[in-house]
Amino acid sequence: MEITLENQARELLHEHSLKVTKPRLRILTYLMSHHNHPTVETIYQAQNAAGLINKATIYNTLNTLVKVGIIMEIKNGDNSTHYDFFVKPHFHIICKNYGKIADVFYPNFDKIEDQMRENAEKQTGFTTTASHLEIFGLCPECQKKLKK
Repeated sequence: MEITLENQARELLHEHSLKVTKPRLRILTYLMSHHNHPTVETIYQAQNAAGLINKATIYNTLNTLVKVGIIMEIKNGDNSTHYDFFVKPHFHIICKNYGKIADVFYPNFDKIEDQMRENAEKQTGFTTTASHLEIFGLCPECQKKLKK
């Protein structure tokens, strides 16, 4: 079998004991190939050219993929929810003004994140299942506007 994004998506769904449905496959493949932190509306516009998918299906699919840990949900400063396929360990920086999201890749971030989770477990007694780091600030465009 050729290694395509669709086949990788199909394998991920199988690994997480999820039924491979056309909407799940289409949405996961889209997220794997687009690193623009899309909203439901963005995904809907991209996937609905043929009228084959509705927003309720997109919401349900995204909720399922978040729940099993294939993708992550990012709520940001503009009160919108974005989604990200988490291929390589990274964290996010979010503009406080407009909610623009950028990926930040940091050496050994996965190890640092593991240490943070272990420390959190020791301090609180919680058992951690996931983590997500967000840093907030102003994007370069907003910084330029402030200087005017």
